[in-house]
Amino acid sequence: MTAVDREALEACDAGDAQAAEARPEVMEPCDAAEASAGDASEKLELIMGADGLARLAAAHVAVLGLGGVGSNCVEALARGGVGHLFLVDRDIVQVSNINRQAIAFRSTLGQRKVDVARAMIADINPSAKVETRHMLVLRENVGALLDEARAWAEADGGTLDYVVDAIDTVSTKLALAEIAQERGIALISSMGAANKLHPEALRITDLYDTVNCPLCRIMRKEGRKRGIRHLRVLYSAEEPVRVPPREGAARSERSNLGTASFMPPIMGQMIAGAVLRELALLDKA
Repeated sequence: MTAVDREALEACDAGDAQAAEARPEVMEPCDAAEASAGDASEKLELIMGADGLARLAAAHVAVLGLGGVGSNCVEALARGGVGHLFLVDRDIVQVSNINRQAIAFRSTLGQRKVDVARAMIADINPSAKVETRHMLVLRENVGALLDEARAWAEADGGTLDYVVDAIDTVSTKLALAEIAQERGIALISSMGAANKLHPEALRITDLYDTVNCPLCRIMRKEGRKRGIRHLRVLYSAEEPVRVPPREGAARSERSNLGTASFMPPIMGQMIAGAVLRELALLDKA
C-alpha cells in the first residue's frame, strides 16, 4: 500500500468515526417499551376513518393461492386491518419461492404455506381470525370451497365479503369466476406476472378490456363460452419479454417463464389495495 493510499484509508476511517459520533442515536440499543407504544392502526385511520377501519375489522376475505401474488396480498390485507381471512393453498415453501413470496425465507423452507401465512398474520394483527385449508384449489372443488368460506363467515355472524383469486390454473380460474357470478360473490382475479418487468403497466379493469396478456386472451375466449359477463382482473398491459426455452425442455415444462422479484408482490399489494378501499367504502366496485 502506498503512502497516498494509506492516508486516504485513514481519512475514510476518521470520517466514519466522526459520522458515527455525530449520530449517537444510531448506536444506542432500541427501547422496547418505546417501540411498542402507540396504535398500529393510527396511520390507517387518518385516511380510512374510524368507520372504514371498523368495516375492515368485520370483513371476511378469502384468498385462494399463497404464491407470489397471494402471499403478498394476504400480508397487505392483514396490515390493512381485515379481521377475518380464509386461506387456501396446498404447497410448502421452497427455495424457488424466496425471490417473490412474502412467506418465503430460509427459516420457513419446507413448511406449509398456510401455516406460515397464519403465523405472519398473528405477528401483524393478533386479533385477526384465520381459517386455513391445506389443499389444492381445483375446478372440481372450488364450489365446495366457496360454500365452506361462506359458512365460515356466516358462523362468525358475517358474510363472505370478497374472494381473491391468486391461483394459476386457467380451468380453475374460469370455474371460480362462473360460480362467483352465479352466487353474487365479489371476486378479483390475478392474471399472469410471468416475463413482465414494468409494474407501471399493471391495470385493474374488466377482463374484456385487457390487452397484451396471454393468460387474459385465453380467459376472454373461454369466459365468453361460459357466459362470464364480467370479471374484475389485475393484469399487465406490457408485452411479455421473449425468453427462449431451456435447451432440451419439453413445451409443457414452461421453462421459459421467468418472474421478477418485484412484480408479484406489487400485484398482491394492488389487489389488496382495491379490496381494502372497497370494503372500507372508499371506492365503488
